[in-house]
Amino acid sequence: MSALSQLRVKIFADSAERARMLELRTRSYIRGFTTNPTLMRRSGVTDYRAFARDILSVIADKPVCFEVLADEFPEMERQALEIASWSDNVYVKIPITTTRRTSSVASIQRLAARGVKVNVTAVMTLAQLREVLPALNPAIPSYVSMFAGRIADTGIDPLPLLTQAAEMLKVIPSAGLVWASSRELLNIFQAETAGCHAITVTTDILAKLSLIGHDLADYSLETVKMFHDDAESAGFTL
Repeated sequence: MSALSQLRVKIFADSAERARMLELRTRSYIRGFTTNPTLMRRSGVTDYRAFARDILSVIADKPVCFEVLADEFPEMERQALEIASWSDNVYVKIPITTTRRTSSVASIQRLAARGVKVNVTAVMTLAQLREVLPALNPAIPSYVSMFAGRIADTGIDPLPLLTQAAEMLKVIPSAGLVWASSRELLNIFQAETAGCHAITVTTDILAKLSLIGHDLADYSLETVKMFHDDAESAGFTL
């Protein structure tokens, strides 16, 4: 855990489990929270607005990111303004495109101009980032979330892309780059290397934080013991 305190990259817990989120808010290494409709659905959330406002009534001192639900720009912007009104620590997640592949940049620009702290989400290419940069408001904090995990799922190493993205974002000091859709603990250190400002980390990965710096020889022995104990517990014989 000592290595975490030395990292510049901020860890944002990615969750829609109320109890877990409230527990994590007390951890000094958790610097913010993100969620999305998919996580909420999996967690059994049925009332989006009530869930969000309940979370914000407790977590008021760290950034919390909530996503718009609409796919049409007028309604998307209306929802974004409502979400932004819930609390000063809210960042509104706006997808980089609609489901019809229509760019959301114009809407992002209008919202940023009105003072909304946006989190441009589902970004996966440098071309998308290049397009959205002029839409961000230099006077308002914002984030751009590049889905490094999904990029990696296609067989492409996300580290060079995120490194270039971090360099591109330097022209807007108020904007931060998020390494999103993490897949493993190593991603935290990759995000640090890339120069990302934050990384979203799911609760299953957060559960492995105690392994940071763990002696590999000891870990090897623990693994051998696990296999041996499981074989005995199962009653396997040869």
